[in-house]
Amino acid sequence: MTTWKIDPTHSDVQFKVKHLMITTVTGQFGMFDATMQTEGNDFSTANISFSADINSVTTQNAQRDEHLLAADFFDAAQYPKLQFVSKEVKKIDDETYKLIGDLTIRDNTRPVELKVEFGGEVVDPWGQTKAGFELSGKINRKDFGLTFHATTETGGVLLSDEVKLLASVQMIKQA
Repeated sequence: MTTWKIDPTHSDVQFKVKHLMITTVTGQFGMFDATMQTEGNDFSTANISFSADINSVTTQNAQRDEHLLAADFFDAAQYPKLQFVSKEVKKIDDETYKLIGDLTIRDNTRPVELKVEFGGEVVDPWGQTKAGFELSGKINRKDFGLTFHATTETGGVLLSDEVKLLASVQMIKQA
């Protein structure tokens, strides 16, 4: 088995939510960890575990970030981490995979499916083998207990239920 660890300095994990149904707000997690086990360099055999520190969430707006940490949303005091554990990887072609696994937010675990684009594998100037991946998918936030809801004075929706998930990750092959 080959073990790969995420390179957090060359990776990012984001989410996007519609606000007032006319614009998109982007958030990201600053602290996260991931491990991938493969048979050799065959990524279709991958077993992946990922976690993010909820307290590291940022949307570049302190007031909104505080609200996200509160019980209306992530309830970081009670649920300090979100987690993903893979169940299956399906190779579509040489550059595309379908990643299926369980995502847990606020102790609510639901299956999710992510599209994975393989960016390639390279040895960096320090002799480390790295593999790059772009992941995308979407979830319904209410499935995970993120049920905050508000309407505008005119009856419009404040936040969409759909949340887009995006990640760009570099994985480092371990010696």
